[in-house]
Amino acid sequence: MPVRKKYNLSYTQISTLSFLGIILCGTLLLMLPISSREGEITPFINAFFTATSATCVTGLVVYDTYQYFSTFGQIVILLLIQIGGLGFMTIATLFSLMLRRKIGLKERGFLKESVSTIQLGGVVRLTKHILIGTLMIEGLGALLLTLRFIPEQGFGRGLYYGIFHAVSAFCNAGFDLMGCYEPYSSLTRYSSDFLVNGVIMSLIVIGGIGFLVWEDIYKHHFKISKYQLHTKIVLVTTGALIGGAAILFYIMERNNTLVGMSPLETILVTLFQVITPRTAGFNTIDTAAITESTSLLTIVLMMIGGSPGSTAGGIKSTTLVVLLLSFIASLRHSEDLNIFGRRLEHDIAQRAHGVITIYLMGAVMAAMTICFLQPLPLTDVFFEVFSAIGTVGMSKGITRDLTSLSRLIIILLMFCGRVGSLSFALAFVSKKTYVPVRQPVEKITIG
Repeated sequence: MPVRKKYNLSYTQISTLSFLGIILCGTLLLMLPISSREGEITPFINAFFTATSATCVTGLVVYDTYQYFSTFGQIVILLLIQIGGLGFMTIATLFSLMLRRKIGLKERGFLKESVSTIQLGGVVRLTKHILIGTLMIEGLGALLLTLRFIPEQGFGRGLYYGIFHAVSAFCNAGFDLMGCYEPYSSLTRYSSDFLVNGVIMSLIVIGGIGFLVWEDIYKHHFKISKYQLHTKIVLVTTGALIGGAAILFYIMERNNTLVGMSPLETILVTLFQVITPRTAGFNTIDTAAITESTSLLTIVLMMIGGSPGSTAGGIKSTTLVVLLLSFIASLRHSEDLNIFGRRLEHDIAQRAHGVITIYLMGAVMAAMTICFLQPLPLTDVFFEVFSAIGTVGMSKGITRDLTSLSRLIIILLMFCGRVGSLSFALAFVSKKTYVPVRQPVEKITIG
């Protein structure tokens, strides 16, 4: 009698396969003639690229979303963005709750990993709050955006534009429909518009700080002393990155892209261009026109990204803080990583180093390969690569010039960026290896 092999997949393996399945379904839908304005079949590689970019909430495009895709195709992209932003397990839990199905212990464990919470208890309640909070925040954002879009587009189309851009901004996707004015123009038309800039930036930041931070603020309101350590680190780091990067951006661009702008527009553009690299992908100025120093600043911001358990990508703000604390502890010859009166767990520095190592190795190898395949400027290639692996979506304009093989590399980077570079590597490891005998110690010299 044949023995049936039982497959016990880990969360990282299930998450990886789930995202891949969603991307493939989206690819097939985008290939249909009904998805394009001209009623033509979209080439597989381009549909695959678009579906990956939407599901991985990146925003890199080979076609202008408005100019090429029909309303059906745009709605497919919007659904992929929403599923990718919230995560497969969160969406699956929504249907389970609607069908009044019992959520077992294993499913709760997967949910815990999906929303990056620390405790298993209360994870279903947290998921409900995430779903309700997402609906409310996206709804409010859409309502505010329609105040600008309805007078320009009419009621039906203005409402649709408000919903599309609110979801895209909250999920840090960066897809837009502004091709109705000018292809690939993003939000440059609204660079001085306080309402559009304010709403989009707010949605990006709220989506990027993470669901755990929402829940903590919801429970304790403005009693900062009761916040979890995770929340304190995320809020302080987010504020410091935005403020510090804004000052640097203004210094670097005051004699370049900011020339001729009013004080209000200068402030809006400066803030927008340091918030959007935190994996959102919109832009209100021509990204190709920024200086080399600003390009490097943007790459650093894209690499950092948002926070754990959010719609954003990158190595995450908490990883950056752990790396900095590890550096400070090394200078002080201390083994402890201390912050806000607390000591971090012992192995967290090792995990942070693993994340940044895989992230940088993947980005450098991808950039080297693309440069070998195509004669493109090195800065533009690195910008594209970090934009992809950070699920940002900003580009110097070379996305449409990439060959099929180069696009496959960018697709892989976007996928790794969404599921997590470390998680993607762990997806190929079946189980943890236990070594019964440890090797003898011998010292080496570093630095």
